[in-house]
Amino acid sequence: MKHLFIINPAAGKKVSTGLLEQQLATLSFEHEVLYTQKAGDAEIFARQAAQSGEEVRIYACGGDGTLNEVVNGAAGYPNAAVTCVPKGTGNDFLKIFGPDYRAQFYDLEALAQGPQTPFDLIDCNGKLGIDVVCCGVDARIGAGVHRYKKLFGPAAYVLSLIEHVLFRGINRPMRGRMGDHRWDGDTALLCVCNGRHYGGGFNPVPEAMPDDGVLDMLLIPKIGLLTLAKVIGRYAAGRYKELPELVRDYHGQSVSFSSHQPLTAVVDGEVVEDTQFTIGLSDKKVNFFYPATADYSVEKQTPAAAL
Repeated sequence: MKHLFIINPAAGKKVSTGLLEQQLATLSFEHEVLYTQKAGDAEIFARQAAQSGEEVRIYACGGDGTLNEVVNGAAGYPNAAVTCVPKGTGNDFLKIFGPDYRAQFYDLEALAQGPQTPFDLIDCNGKLGIDVVCCGVDARIGAGVHRYKKLFGPAAYVLSLIEHVLFRGINRPMRGRMGDHRWDGDTALLCVCNGRHYGGGFNPVPEAMPDDGVLDMLLIPKIGLLTLAKVIGRYAAGRYKELPELVRDYHGQSVSFSSHQPLTAVVDGEVVEDTQFTIGLSDKKVNFFYPATADYSVEKQTPAAAL
């Protein structure tokens, strides 16, 4: 079996690449290392490895964006399996394995020998995601963080929050269908979960499982600033069932929606913009491998521990 480490040098702190290289030099098994230089490289490298037909384990060494690229490259190939070495500042998907995920997934020897499971994927207008797709004020804030980060660093989130909540407004006109539920009007939040965590601290559907063939969706219609402030904590902690008058939940296969205004969706941290979206369970899966000591079952995780 081939082991391929795809390293994103731009992910995480500058010293993280050097520390990872030191660990790779001590591994007991043969492996190949490739470095990304620009967006899209990890997807290309992963697809090339998967298309070889050889059994390959691909290690996305970076954050959620690097993992997303590798997933898009390896999806649908039964000979390929992927994982994530959490080198990035944000590794939301791996939080399904509990608060000790960094230590567990940095044990590369154990990771290489670990089991693998076919995980479901979300298809958002052709872009695949393994974790969460959001399309609402949270998505616009996330997209804004990318724009501000290079200039303002840690202040990027606050600046984006101010811009999109106070100045640009929480809600956007949207018409859509989610199961038997149809809606047409201003909408604040819409999330589609295959994993459980996004945005650095949100765990909106703590019972979501990445291998159950179901996407867990939450929809919040038009709300004001005061209501948002009152409910966002419960939404982030996975307590949506306490808000039946506000949050519509659906557990199924797909959701579709559109607007006369441009909409922003964020797929595993990657930004997609369009006026019409179809988000559903992909017919492709991806094999995901993890240390034998790691467990992603709902019973092992709680919202409090996962956050």
